[in-house]
Parts: sequence; structure tokens; C-alpha cells
Amino acid sequence: MTGTPSQIEWAEQIKPRVNAEFDRVAKAFAAVAGNQEEPARADTQAVIAILEEKRVEVMARDQAGYFIRDWQELSDQVRRMIGQDSRYQAIKARKAAANTHGSDSIAPECLPIITR
Repeated sequence: MTGTPSQIEWAEQIKPRVNAEFDRVAKAFAAVAGNQEEPARADTQAVIAILEEKRVEVMARDQAGYFIRDWQELSDQVRRMIGQDSRYQAIKARKAAANTHGSDSIAPECLPIITR
């Protein structure tokens, strides 16, 4: 990790909490997926895949300042990160279009986890 020794020490304390936050969100989605029928389950699993890609990106960062600046206070960073992803936006748009046309096939119960 790059940074001053004190930054690195601080970031090394933050990094496990960041990973735990990704775990928490992934578990919430997995619980929702376990209660869904297809194709809603497929959409929720797609969101979990997005989440895991974001986790890999974040955890691969080696700048101590990144973790200190962006992750010191855990709030809704994971939610925002997923919500800004174009693939998630496509899932959300399909859900909105399906609801407009009277279909509920797209994971309506999982989207509040992201959009609350």
C-alpha cells in the first residue's frame, strides 16, 4: 500500500470494515434472491455480480489515502457505487418498464436495498 506509514496503518484498519460492508450488502441480496422466482432471481444475481466486481475494484486499490478519504466513515458508499453502475441502471429501467406494462418479473423486492 502506498502512503505515509501512519496513512498505511490507518487504511489497513479501514480495509477490513470496507470488505465487511460489501459482505453485508451481498448477504442482503442473497437473502432476497433465495425467495425469488425466475427471472427476478436472475436480476438479483446480476446485481450481486456487479457488487462483487465493485468489491474487487475497491479492494485492489493500494492508495492509503483512497481508503481514508472515501471509506473512513461507512455510510452508503456501496449502494451508491452499485446504483451508478450502467448495468444496474439497465435492470432498474427494465423493472420500471415492466411495471408500466403490468409485469412484476424484475426483482421488485431487491431494488429497495439499493435505492433506499
